Amino acid sequence: MKKILSVISFILVVWSLNSQVTGYVYEETEESKKPLFGVNIWWLGTNLGTTSSEGGVFSIEKPPNSDTLIFSFVGYIADTFYVKGDNQKIEIILKNKLFLDEVTVGERSVGTHYSRMEIGSVQTITGDELCKAACCNLSESFETNASVDASYSDAVTGAKQIKLLGLAGKYVQMMTENIPNLYGLSQPYALGYIPGPWMESIQVSKGTSTVINGYDAVTGQINVEYKKPLKSDRLFFNQFFSSAGKSETNIDGAIKLNPNWSTMVFAHAQTDLLQIDHNKDNFLDFPMLNQYNFFNRWDYFNKNWTVRFGVKYIDETRKSGQLGHIYNSPLDAETPYGIYIGSKRVEAFYKTGYVFPEKPFQSVAIVSNLTYHNQDSYYGLTTFDAQQYSAYVNLFWQSAFRGNEDHKYNAGASVKYENLLQYLNDSSLSSLEIVPGAYFQYTGTLFEKLHLIAGIRADYHNEFGLLITPRLNAKFNLTGNLSWRVSAGKGYRKPNILAENSFLLASSREILIANDLKLEEAWNFGSNLTYYISIGKRDMAINAEYYRTEFQNQIIADFETFGQVKFYNLDGRSFSNTYQLEVTYQIIKGLDVTAAYRFSDVRQTIGGVLIESPLTSRYKGLANLSYKTPLEKWQFDFTVQFNGKGRIPSTELLPEELQLAKEFPAYTILNSQVTKYFKKWEMYLGCENMLNFTQHHPIIAANDPFGNNFDSALIWGPVHGRKLYLGLRFSIKQRDSKQ
Repeated sequence: MKKILSVISFILVVWSLNSQVTGYVYEETEESKKPLFGVNIWWLGTNLGTTSSEGGVFSIEKPPNSDTLIFSFVGYIADTFYVKGDNQKIEIILKNKLFLDEVTVGERSVGTHYSRMEIGSVQTITGDELCKAACCNLSESFETNASVDASYSDAVTGAKQIKLLGLAGKYVQMMTENIPNLYGLSQPYALGYIPGPWMESIQVSKGTSTVINGYDAVTGQINVEYKKPLKSDRLFFNQFFSSAGKSETNIDGAIKLNPNWSTMVFAHAQTDLLQIDHNKDNFLDFPMLNQYNFFNRWDYFNKNWTVRFGVKYIDETRKSGQLGHIYNSPLDAETPYGIYIGSKRVEAFYKTGYVFPEKPFQSVAIVSNLTYHNQDSYYGLTTFDAQQYSAYVNLFWQSAFRGNEDHKYNAGASVKYENLLQYLNDSSLSSLEIVPGAYFQYTGTLFEKLHLIAGIRADYHNEFGLLITPRLNAKFNLTGNLSWRVSAGKGYRKPNILAENSFLLASSREILIANDLKLEEAWNFGSNLTYYISIGKRDMAINAEYYRTEFQNQIIADFETFGQVKFYNLDGRSFSNTYQLEVTYQIIKGLDVTAAYRFSDVRQTIGGVLIESPLTSRYKGLANLSYKTPLEKWQFDFTVQFNGKGRIPSTELLPEELQLAKEFPAYTILNSQVTKYFKKWEMYLGCENMLNFTQHHPIIAANDPFGNNFDSALIWGPVHGRKLYLGLRFSIKQRDSKQ
């Protein structure tokens, strides 16, 4: 650690005298030009690059071996610029891809890719990738992704969780447009709160992240970017139906009010029309869900100012349990077992940033978010009601040492507030978090090939005191096509046992929570090699990585004694080792192939013994083939997932007829989809879980839900079988306004 700090100290006092190229990147619009955020900018023949800020501003060091800058952004025609001299300021205007009737000129964009420019390991899932499967919401966005798994938490409530680097999604910092979100009371069902058609892209950052957004990220970050009014269709409509009785409608529209102001409205409605019990255990295979979701955002841009704000409202009900249950009737053990979960959620956000005209490397910004979440629910004879009030404010400053963008820094302060009120039957439990913090982060380039992000933050938790979070990411450009990334850092997390595990109430298990629970605390270390091999006119991308998470403290969820689930502080060791190899290549024009294999070794000390973490597959293999015909009239997608074996918690105390095996078997999931494109609309038909594989009897003692052996939480595989679906998409492009 001392060596790392020495290197950081050296970089902070020594900066380059090389020449800089600065400027602005705009997009061409009907009225004028608008700043373009997130454009990839790099020097031809090198890995030296950057991206444009929210004001379209960029600055990049000019290397001695290249004079040509490349500007690239999804949905726009790439451009190049020959740099004649040093310390030059330039202006680039990118145009939308050219259209000839219905044919788009340009190569097919890659649906999922690792960023060549980011210092950390960041994988971007684009809108094109999301359309390869039935992406109804965020939980279904990872069907074609090898890094992130999404699965049910139990067999009755429909709660879902993701896993990254072998660990549960609670160790991933979930964000929407770089604002920490979707934690606490919302966590069990949050993946269903973001409709798929609303998303522009998803960024998956593995390992330790930057310190700017807090100390929460232990295994990484998942950030969702919603559609933006300046880049979205004037009108988009999506209708989805499935053989399971699910009907979903999405509509959004973008309006440009004037050269500076634009707004966008999103609406979503989902309902389940059928009660399905394929395995004949008298329980619904998945809940009857009704959700209404509304979102309105506003964007303002001028040359130096950026303002974004919006409000979102969700009203959702989940009804599950035994067939014949009468909802909202008095709770009675003589009637069929029922589950009801009613949620209402309001979110509001505000972001503003200012770029100094004479110093484009210097900016100031504020990001804030307010959330109210209410849940009324019952599980059999157990009632659970809760309210969560959350607020978040982050003020940060960005600049560069002596104006040299090879040595930039961020400094800022944040405040997190969360008030969680919970009522379980006749008892109440409250939790209040107030966490002010401050941070400093350095981003620099050394010797052209070494790029660093080094940061540290200090937070003061009202319950646990001072928290120090150091983090480091480094990228070495070994050659023009080979990059090596390493990362190391610390993360903390405060558990909210009942709110995050409310699905466990659909069980006869007694929930035992230790009185002295501490913060979860872990170190994460990672190494990543990315190699691009030119084969013909295309690059094959090979990504090999290893990540280790080592816990100093973890809240153990102990399921090993049937009839109980115990939550207590780690007493021993807990770690996760994850190895992954992924290859992406376009075999012929229009045919993209991704193949990946991941091995996970996840262990915890449970009951004084270091054993394999339960309900976790030891390996996963994935292959995805996607073919789009030359005139882009048809698209064919096929995905196969190979899921390995894993350990099941002990059920030896159960009657012999209810006992489970010690391990669950390996299994394979096949998904496919066909899409037909027309001028303004498209139709897609698909099938999920084509082999119809399901976990056999996922509910233990389903015939006696009020008895002592009832349990729906030991889930390791699919709980519903083959599902067909049909969907329609209709859109009116922005350019239609000129016709």
